[in-house]
Amino acid sequence: MNLRERKKLAAWRAIRAAALRLFDKHGYDAVTVEQIAAAANVSRATFFNYFASKEAVVFDQDPEERDNWRALMDARPAGEPLWDSLTAIMIGFNERLADRMPLQRRLKARSPALAQSTQELGQQFRTDLHDWITARAGDTDPMPAVLQLNLAFAATSTAYQTWRADETFDAYLHRLRHCLDHAGAGPATTPR
Repeated sequence: MNLRERKKLAAWRAIRAAALRLFDKHGYDAVTVEQIAAAANVSRATFFNYFASKEAVVFDQDPEERDNWRALMDARPAGEPLWDSLTAIMIGFNERLADRMPLQRRLKARSPALAQSTQELGQQFRTDLHDWITARAGDTDPMPAVLQLNLAFAATSTAYQTWRADETFDAYLHRLRHCLDHAGAGPATTPR
C-alpha cells in the first residue's frame, strides 16, 4: 500500500470512528453528516468521498476486511471437510466483528430508520465465500457445497437473532459455535 492509499484508509477510519462515537453517544437519528464531518475534521464533501450515506458509515466493511476474510479461506487445508472449513471461516469472520457488531446492534435497536435498513453486513463476504466453495468443489456438482454454505449462514443468522440484548459479544460467539455445531450435526439431531 503506497502513502496515498494509507492516507485514504486512515481518513476512512477516522471518519468512521468519529461517526460511531457520535452515534453511540447521541443515537443514530440525532447525528447529522455535518456533525460527523466536523468531529472527523473533514468537510461534508470529503465525508461523501468516503461514504455514500450516513447509513454506510455503520455498515460498510473496512477496506482491508476483504483481505482478512480471504486469508481465512486461504488458510483452510484443501483436504479438510467443507463443513469444518466453513465453521472455522464463519467463526473467524465473526470474531473480527467484535469491535462493531454490538454497537451496530444497539444502534439498530434505538433507531427505527436504521432498523429498516436493507443493507446486509457481509454481502461481499457471502459472495466471496460462495466463489471459494464452488471453486473448491471443482468439477463436481456444487449443490452439496452451496447447501452447506446456506446452512452456515442460517446458523449465523439464528445465532444473531437469538442473541439477547443483555448478553455479551462472547455469548454471541458461543451461541454461534453452538448453532454451527447443531447445523453440522444435522437439524434433526442433537448437537455434538
